[in-house]
Amino acid sequence: MSGGGGATARLFLAVDPPEQIRLELASWARAAAAPGRSGARGRQELRVLEAEVLHITLCFLGSRPVGEIDELAGVPAATTTEVGELSVGAPLWLPPRRPRNLAVEIHDQDGELERLQRELVAELRRAVAWEPERRRFRAHLTVARVRGREALSGSSAQAATIPATPPLRFRPESLTLYRSWLEPSGARYEALAGRPLDLY
Repeated sequence: MSGGGGATARLFLAVDPPEQIRLELASWARAAAAPGRSGARGRQELRVLEAEVLHITLCFLGSRPVGEIDELAGVPAATTTEVGELSVGAPLWLPPRRPRNLAVEIHDQDGELERLQRELVAELRRAVAWEPERRRFRAHLTVARVRGREALSGSSAQAATIPATPPLRFRPESLTLYRSWLEPSGARYEALAGRPLDLY
């Protein structure tokens, strides 16, 4: 693929939960964002994400040259770590200090998801000399975002009444390289390459 004259693409690698899990989490998020629930007012109301876009980000690459996409497309297939059963944990406001996203924890009891994330980092460094964020990987799935540009205050997030998350367990279906297109209605994700994870 050519360099595209300096063009860039917002890219990330994520694992995809099964459709039924995504539907149940989207339904939970709608209940959590109902009036009187979110602790947010006016422009700070929550925008619930559609079920089909829910995912667990493992590596956010940010804006990368379009010319790197061919090399990056081979990264999922270069990994060998398989991921078994994951479970949904407690609600999370992220980032903690100035929350803009409502998410749920993802528990990785056997550590396979974290091992896959480390393997991806190594493969990405080999493919395009990418350097990861310094903060520790924390598995989560974002279900809603604060509308507008302002974050919730820490006290507003703490005061929010959020229903308990559903007790869901699942095996992720696939590992996918996504391109994120920013649009007025929110981000749209285009799957560029991937490999299945639900083979055992």
